[in-house]
Amino acid sequence: MPTLERDGLIGPRTGSDSSGRPAAALVVAGVVAVGLVASVVAAGYTGAADALPGGLSDAGPVVRWSLPLVRVVHDVAASLTIGSLLLAATMVPGRTRAESAALVEPRRSAAFRVATAAAFVWAVAGAVGVVFAFADAAGMPLSDPLFGSNLMGSVWSIETLRVGVISTVAAFVVASVAAVARSRGAALALTVVSAFGLLVLGLAGHAGGSADHETAVNAIAAHLLSAAVWVGGLLALVVLRRPLREALGVVARRYSTVALWCFVTLGISGVMSATTRLGSWSDLLTPYGVLILVKVAAFVVLGAAGVRHRRVTLDRIDAVDTSESGPGSAAGVRGRLFVRLAVVETLVMALAFGVATALARSEPPVPETVSDPSAALSLTGYPAPPAPTAMDWLTAWRIEWLFLATGLLAIGLYVAGVARLRRRGDAWPVLRLLSWVTGWLLFLYATNGVLGIYGRVAFSWHMTLHMIEAMVVPIFLVLGAPVTLALRTVKPRSDGTLGPREMLLALVHSRFLAVVGNPIFAAAFFFMSLVVFYWTGLFQLALQTHTGHLLMTAHFVLTGYLFAWVLVGVDPGPKRWSPALRLVVLFATISFHAFFGVAMISGTTLLGGDFFPTIAIPWVPDPLADQRYGGGVAWAIGELPSLVLALTVALQWFRTDSAESVRQDRRADRDGDAELTAYNERLAALAKRDHGSSR
Repeated sequence: MPTLERDGLIGPRTGSDSSGRPAAALVVAGVVAVGLVASVVAAGYTGAADALPGGLSDAGPVVRWSLPLVRVVHDVAASLTIGSLLLAATMVPGRTRAESAALVEPRRSAAFRVATAAAFVWAVAGAVGVVFAFADAAGMPLSDPLFGSNLMGSVWSIETLRVGVISTVAAFVVASVAAVARSRGAALALTVVSAFGLLVLGLAGHAGGSADHETAVNAIAAHLLSAAVWVGGLLALVVLRRPLREALGVVARRYSTVALWCFVTLGISGVMSATTRLGSWSDLLTPYGVLILVKVAAFVVLGAAGVRHRRVTLDRIDAVDTSESGPGSAAGVRGRLFVRLAVVETLVMALAFGVATALARSEPPVPETVSDPSAALSLTGYPAPPAPTAMDWLTAWRIEWLFLATGLLAIGLYVAGVARLRRRGDAWPVLRLLSWVTGWLLFLYATNGVLGIYGRVAFSWHMTLHMIEAMVVPIFLVLGAPVTLALRTVKPRSDGTLGPREMLLALVHSRFLAVVGNPIFAAAFFFMSLVVFYWTGLFQLALQTHTGHLLMTAHFVLTGYLFAWVLVGVDPGPKRWSPALRLVVLFATISFHAFFGVAMISGTTLLGGDFFPTIAIPWVPDPLADQRYGGGVAWAIGELPSLVLALTVALQWFRTDSAESVRQDRRADRDGDAELTAYNERLAALAKRDHGSSR
């Protein structure tokens, strides 16, 4: 019977797996080499590494040509870090369930070692990239005596350098922790940190200065993360094939599902990103457009390889262990085919990485900046909207692609879950479905409609948007009971890997949820978030930066969801407080929220720093008066959701008491009302004792 070892897929089942390390290192080196060559050729084709024209200051050819090369090493290392950690966290099974959750699991330990090495390379490449990027931007050779002092004085003030430093620090943290951690939870946490370290770089490319700023930022962030997970996961799968041994088939199947999502995301984000930089089809004939066509060709090839993996290769991996033939059998040949196809895929991915680094330094056909921008356009990324009219509530729309995709995906997954329940004959309340869909439709209207447009430039409109996102939308979402639906529809994994259902169960029973799910904590967090957000620089950051705006929206919805869930949620979690205590918490929070509105109404200091005076919207002649009006909006709009929450708690209280009464009546019918009989007998005994003592 052939084994994976005989087919060259893994090393010996015992002893050291060091024999596989040279081959793994060779694969990584090949990927880097292909990426470097592609980057050099592409940069030479577009002139991305040429000296600046007109005698402008130049850092020299070493810096100009080293920048894309360093970025290739950086991107490959970052991808391998994320891929290795994602495999360790969610896809590497233990030989038993106990081993799956163990702190030390051999396969997961191997993934941690790969992630540690890759993250250190990522950190070093990131630090070198920051130095070279400053030299390139300042036009200073590395040998300049003032280079070091100028670098230290500018590294945090220039956005491109600042995000590079943040990413480098994140990589160093990941490398340091991964060197000692071995648990699945640590791998999951480090995956999140790695993703953050990569996403922050989305602000440093063309997206940061694009005229279509927010679309470009969203697209490049989705593009970076999906490419890193796709490339890094496959590269990690090839590098770890020997330690994985017989688990290779399981991990490959889990990775295939993730890769499909990445493929779709990469394609959509790539199209969105290209539309912000190409003005017409003819721009595809420019050097910049030709490189985009090269990436498209690589994308198509990778898609075809992915289809072959899903339809053919994965089944053939399983055949390796089930065949009764010898080492030269068809099953053995098919096993080797997986490795060959995967290596070819990673090399094509490296080609795309190299081209992408050259594109990042090339001038696109469409200018990235707008000449003579207005204050509103400079600060928000959009021109100042005209004075609002009544019809704008229906006709004013500006698509926020990230929010639109999030809402549609949430609705689609929920409807798919309900359909799965119906197919197997289980019922799901229609009101829950309607509540969930209504909540997300309100979210989409708030973020893509008139509130999303005018909420960026006027405080009163912003406060209306805030109240909808934090106090109205979450109630509908909570009543949709999404966690309950997910636990009933998502299949549990029997192979020892960590899937969505396992993550949900871990969260439901976690100490973290026990703390944040406490009504007092949720209420205090909900209220204090308002105070901290508006009376610190966070509000101005949310108004002036796309990242701040995204984080603000996510924070409003999540804090509102948490507060509504502890009061009226039906999803599983920590032991729920009695309705009476929940009403006390609600009324206390309402009181604090009223104080918040009063503080806004009576305030004499304009919030948001100099943002509103700088944009100087003509139809908002007095920003302070508009702020006070916004305080009234916060007070007024907040009352109706609070009333709905109170009525819902009261209704749940009534239903609980009614159900308890029915339960007691049924028990009384079964035992002949034994409880009442015992109570009467106790009263009779007390009366008899009292009568005897009185005599």
